[in-house]
Amino acid sequence: MEQPKKNFKIVSDKKARTILPNTITLIGVCIGLSSIKFALDGRFALAVIAILFAGLMDGLDGRIARLIRGTSKMGKELDSLVDVISFGVAPAFIMYFWSLQYLDKVGWLVCLVYVVCTALRLARFNVNSNEQASWKDNFFEGVPTPAGGIIVLFPLIFSFSGFDTIYFSINYEIIVPIFFIVTSFLLISTIPTYSFKKIVIPRNMTVFLLFGIVLFFGLLLIYTFKVLTFSCLIYFLLVPVSYIHYKRIQKNKINTNKEEIEDLEDIL
Repeated sequence: MEQPKKNFKIVSDKKARTILPNTITLIGVCIGLSSIKFALDGRFALAVIAILFAGLMDGLDGRIARLIRGTSKMGKELDSLVDVISFGVAPAFIMYFWSLQYLDKVGWLVCLVYVVCTALRLARFNVNSNEQASWKDNFFEGVPTPAGGIIVLFPLIFSFSGFDTIYFSINYEIIVPIFFIVTSFLLISTIPTYSFKKIVIPRNMTVFLLFGIVLFFGLLLIYTFKVLTFSCLIYFLLVPVSYIHYKRIQKNKINTNKEEIEDLEDIL
Protein backbone atom coordinates (compact mmCIF):
# COMPACT_ATOMS: atom_id res chain seq x y z
CA MET A 1 0.00 0.00 0.00
CA GLU A 2 1.41 3.39 -1.01
CA GLN A 3 2.22 5.68 1.90
CA PRO A 4 0.67 9.14 1.77
CA LYS A 5 3.16 11.88 0.94
CA LYS A 6 3.97 14.28 3.70
CA ASN A 7 4.18 17.98 3.01
CA PHE A 8 7.80 19.08 3.10
CA LYS A 9 8.56 21.86 5.56
CA ILE A 10 11.85 23.69 5.72
CA VAL A 11 11.32 24.48 9.39
CA SER A 12 8.55 22.82 11.31
CA ASP A 13 9.18 24.10 14.82
CA LYS A 14 7.92 27.60 15.56
CA LYS A 15 10.83 28.40 17.87
CA ALA A 16 13.25 27.48 15.09
CA ARG A 17 11.41 29.79 12.69
CA THR A 18 12.17 32.75 14.97
CA ILE A 19 15.93 32.29 14.58
CA LEU A 20 16.24 33.96 11.17
CA PRO A 21 14.28 37.18 11.91
CA ASN A 22 15.92 37.55 15.34
CA THR A 23 19.34 37.06 13.76
CA ILE A 24 18.58 39.84 11.27
CA THR A 25 17.50 42.05 14.18
CA LEU A 26 20.80 41.40 15.99
CA ILE A 27 22.79 42.11 12.82
CA GLY A 28 20.93 45.42 12.67
CA VAL A 29 21.97 46.43 16.18
CA CYS A 30 25.59 45.52 15.41
CA ILE A 31 25.47 47.80 12.37
CA GLY A 32 23.81 50.54 14.43
CA LEU A 33 26.47 50.35 17.13
CA SER A 34 29.19 50.36 14.47
CA SER A 35 27.92 53.77 13.36
CA ILE A 36 29.02 55.15 16.73
CA LYS A 37 32.55 53.80 16.11
CA PHE A 38 32.58 55.43 12.68
CA ALA A 39 31.54 58.74 14.27
CA LEU A 40 34.31 58.44 16.88
CA ASP A 41 36.80 57.98 14.04
CA GLY A 42 35.41 61.06 12.29
CA ARG A 43 33.96 59.01 9.40
CA PHE A 44 30.50 60.54 9.58
CA ALA A 45 29.49 59.55 6.05
CA LEU A 46 30.00 55.89 6.94
CA ALA A 47 28.10 56.47 10.19
CA VAL A 48 25.05 57.70 8.26
CA ILE A 49 25.25 54.78 5.82
CA ALA A 50 25.44 52.36 8.77
CA ILE A 51 22.21 53.80 10.19
CA LEU A 52 20.58 53.34 6.78
CA PHE A 53 21.62 49.68 6.70
CA ALA A 54 20.32 49.27 10.26
CA GLY A 55 17.01 50.66 9.01
CA LEU A 56 17.04 48.15 6.16
CA MET A 57 17.55 45.31 8.64
CA ASP A 58 14.73 46.70 10.77
CA GLY A 59 12.40 46.64 7.79
CA LEU A 60 13.38 43.11 6.79
CA ASP A 61 13.19 41.28 10.12
CA GLY A 62 9.47 41.84 10.70
CA ARG A 63 8.49 41.05 7.12
CA ILE A 64 10.53 37.87 7.07
CA ALA A 65 9.08 36.84 10.44
CA ARG A 66 5.53 37.23 9.10
CA LEU A 67 6.45 35.49 5.85
CA ILE A 68 7.79 32.33 7.54
CA ARG A 69 5.37 32.60 10.48
CA GLY A 70 8.22 33.19 12.88
CA THR A 71 6.75 36.08 14.85
CA SER A 72 7.14 35.92 18.62
CA LYS A 73 6.77 38.11 21.69
CA MET A 74 10.52 37.90 22.24
CA GLY A 75 11.15 39.09 18.69
CA LYS A 76 8.84 42.06 19.19
CA GLU A 77 10.56 43.11 22.42
CA LEU A 78 14.01 42.53 20.92
CA ASP A 79 13.10 44.66 17.91
CA SER A 80 12.06 47.54 20.15
CA LEU A 81 15.24 47.31 22.21
CA VAL A 82 17.35 47.31 19.05
CA ASP A 83 15.41 50.31 17.70
CA VAL A 84 16.26 52.34 20.81
CA ILE A 85 19.95 51.60 20.25
CA SER A 86 20.12 51.92 16.45
CA PHE A 87 17.76 54.88 15.97
CA GLY A 88 17.91 56.52 19.38
CA VAL A 89 21.31 56.15 21.01
CA ALA A 90 23.42 55.83 17.84
CA PRO A 91 22.08 58.93 15.98
CA ALA A 92 22.33 60.95 19.22
CA PHE A 93 26.02 60.05 19.59
CA ILE A 94 26.72 60.70 15.90
CA MET A 95 25.22 64.19 16.03
CA TYR A 96 26.85 64.91 19.39
CA PHE A 97 30.31 64.14 18.02
CA TRP A 98 29.57 66.08 14.83
CA SER A 99 27.95 69.23 16.21
CA LEU A 100 26.25 69.14 19.60
CA GLN A 101 29.44 68.71 21.64
CA TYR A 102 30.24 72.35 20.93
CA LEU A 103 27.13 73.32 22.91
CA ASP A 104 28.57 71.53 25.95
CA LYS A 105 25.89 70.59 28.54
CA VAL A 106 23.01 71.89 26.42
CA GLY A 107 24.05 69.64 23.54
CA TRP A 108 24.17 66.59 25.81
CA LEU A 109 20.78 67.48 27.32
CA VAL A 110 19.25 67.62 23.84
CA CYS A 111 20.64 64.13 23.12
CA LEU A 112 19.19 62.77 26.37
CA VAL A 113 15.74 64.21 25.61
CA TYR A 114 15.76 62.64 22.15
CA VAL A 115 16.77 59.17 23.41
CA VAL A 116 14.13 59.28 26.17
CA CYS A 117 11.44 60.23 23.62
CA THR A 118 12.58 57.34 21.42
CA ALA A 119 12.14 54.90 24.29
CA LEU A 120 8.73 56.34 25.19
CA ARG A 121 7.54 56.13 21.60
CA LEU A 122 8.49 52.44 21.36
CA ALA A 123 6.92 51.63 24.72
CA ARG A 124 3.66 53.22 23.57
CA PHE A 125 3.81 51.32 20.29
CA ASN A 126 4.22 47.97 22.07
CA VAL A 127 1.24 48.69 24.32
CA ASN A 128 -1.13 50.09 21.67
CA SER A 129 -0.20 48.04 18.58
CA ASN A 130 -2.93 45.44 19.18
CA GLU A 131 -5.63 47.81 20.39
CA GLN A 132 -6.64 49.75 17.29
CA ALA A 133 -9.06 49.38 14.40
CA SER A 134 -7.80 47.56 11.30
CA TRP A 135 -7.93 50.66 9.08
CA LYS A 136 -5.53 52.39 11.49
CA ASP A 137 -2.85 49.83 10.59
CA ASN A 138 -2.06 52.08 7.64
CA PHE A 139 -0.88 54.78 10.05
CA PHE A 140 1.63 55.13 12.86
CA GLU A 141 0.87 57.15 15.95
CA GLY A 142 3.63 59.71 15.73
CA VAL A 143 6.77 59.42 13.62
CA PRO A 144 8.23 55.87 13.72
CA THR A 145 11.60 55.48 15.43
CA PRO A 146 13.65 54.59 12.29
CA ALA A 147 12.28 57.68 10.54
CA GLY A 148 13.11 59.75 13.63
CA GLY A 149 16.68 58.47 13.52
CA ILE A 150 17.02 59.65 9.92
CA ILE A 151 15.36 63.02 10.61
CA VAL A 152 17.84 63.97 13.36
CA LEU A 153 20.64 63.05 10.95
CA PHE A 154 19.20 65.29 8.23
CA PRO A 155 21.52 68.27 8.94
CA LEU A 156 24.52 65.94 8.60
CA ILE A 157 23.07 64.38 5.45
CA PHE A 158 22.40 67.83 4.02
CA SER A 159 25.96 68.94 4.73
CA PHE A 160 27.30 66.00 2.68
CA SER A 161 24.89 66.70 -0.20
CA GLY A 162 26.77 69.86 -1.13
CA PHE A 163 23.60 71.94 -1.40
CA ASP A 164 24.55 74.10 1.58
CA THR A 165 27.78 75.26 -0.06
CA ILE A 166 26.18 75.73 -3.49
CA TYR A 167 23.07 77.72 -2.58
CA PHE A 168 23.37 79.00 0.99
CA SER A 169 25.25 78.50 4.25
CA ILE A 170 23.68 77.06 7.39
CA ASN A 171 24.51 77.58 11.05
CA TYR A 172 24.39 73.94 12.17
CA GLU A 173 24.91 74.83 15.83
CA ILE A 174 21.39 76.28 15.76
CA ILE A 175 19.74 73.94 13.25
CA VAL A 176 20.84 70.65 14.85
CA PRO A 177 19.25 71.30 18.29
CA ILE A 178 16.06 72.46 16.55
CA PHE A 179 15.90 69.19 14.60
CA PHE A 180 16.41 67.21 17.80
CA ILE A 181 13.62 69.06 19.63
CA VAL A 182 11.17 68.84 16.71
CA THR A 183 11.92 65.16 16.15
CA SER A 184 11.51 64.39 19.86
CA PHE A 185 8.07 66.01 19.74
CA LEU A 186 7.08 64.10 16.58
CA LEU A 187 8.12 60.80 18.16
CA ILE A 188 5.90 61.14 21.23
CA SER A 189 3.09 63.00 19.46
CA THR A 190 -0.15 61.40 18.30
CA ILE A 191 0.16 62.86 14.80
CA PRO A 192 -0.76 60.05 12.36
CA THR A 193 1.91 59.23 9.77
CA TYR A 194 1.84 56.69 6.96
CA SER A 195 3.07 53.22 7.90
CA PHE A 196 3.25 51.86 4.31
CA LYS A 197 2.61 48.38 5.77
CA LYS A 198 -0.48 47.45 3.76
CA ILE A 199 0.08 49.06 0.39
CA VAL A 200 -1.64 47.04 -2.33
CA ILE A 201 0.09 47.26 -5.71
CA PRO A 202 -2.06 46.36 -8.75
CA ARG A 203 -0.56 43.55 -10.81
CA ASN A 204 -0.34 45.70 -13.92
CA MET A 205 1.77 48.23 -11.97
CA THR A 206 4.35 45.70 -10.72
CA VAL A 207 6.77 46.34 -13.59
CA PHE A 208 6.68 50.09 -13.00
CA LEU A 209 7.21 49.53 -9.27
CA LEU A 210 10.27 47.35 -9.90
CA PHE A 211 11.62 49.93 -12.34
CA GLY A 212 11.13 52.66 -9.75
CA ILE A 213 12.90 50.64 -7.05
CA VAL A 214 15.87 49.88 -9.32
CA LEU A 215 16.06 53.53 -10.41
CA PHE A 216 15.92 54.76 -6.80
CA PHE A 217 18.69 52.47 -5.56
CA GLY A 218 20.76 53.19 -8.65
CA LEU A 219 20.57 56.92 -7.97
CA LEU A 220 21.19 56.25 -4.28
CA LEU A 221 24.46 54.49 -5.09
CA ILE A 222 25.63 57.30 -7.38
CA TYR A 223 24.26 60.39 -5.60
CA THR A 224 23.88 58.99 -2.08
CA PHE A 225 23.46 62.11 0.03
CA LYS A 226 21.60 64.14 -2.58
CA VAL A 227 19.02 61.35 -2.94
CA LEU A 228 18.78 61.03 0.86
CA THR A 229 18.22 64.78 1.14
CA PHE A 230 15.31 64.73 -1.31
CA SER A 231 13.91 61.57 0.32
CA CYS A 232 13.88 63.28 3.72
CA LEU A 233 12.19 66.36 2.28
CA ILE A 234 9.50 64.19 0.68
CA TYR A 235 8.90 62.47 4.02
CA PHE A 236 8.56 65.86 5.72
CA LEU A 237 5.87 66.80 3.20
CA LEU A 238 4.06 63.49 3.76
CA VAL A 239 3.54 64.20 7.48
CA PRO A 240 0.81 66.85 6.99
CA VAL A 241 -0.60 64.86 4.06
CA SER A 242 -0.96 61.74 6.20
CA TYR A 243 -2.62 63.78 8.96
CA ILE A 244 -5.23 65.17 6.55
CA HIS A 245 -5.81 61.72 5.04
CA TYR A 246 -6.22 60.14 8.48
CA LYS A 247 -8.76 62.74 9.59
CA ARG A 248 -10.74 62.28 6.38
CA ILE A 249 -10.92 58.49 6.86
CA GLN A 250 -11.81 58.93 10.53
CA LYS A 251 -14.64 61.31 9.64
CA ASN A 252 -16.02 58.89 7.05
CA LYS A 253 -15.92 56.03 9.57
CA ILE A 254 -17.78 58.11 12.15
CA ASN A 255 -20.45 59.09 9.62
CA THR A 256 -20.82 55.46 8.53
CA ASN A 257 -21.26 54.30 12.14
CA LYS A 258 -23.87 56.98 12.75
CA GLU A 259 -25.83 55.88 9.68
CA GLU A 260 -25.70 52.25 10.80
CA ILE A 261 -26.99 53.21 14.26
CA GLU A 262 -29.82 55.28 12.75
CA ASP A 263 -30.79 52.40 10.43
CA LEU A 264 -30.82 50.02 13.39
CA GLU A 265 -33.02 52.39 15.39
CA ASP A 266 -35.45 52.63 12.47
CA ILE A 267 -35.69 48.84 12.32
CA LEU A 268 -36.32 48.56 16.05
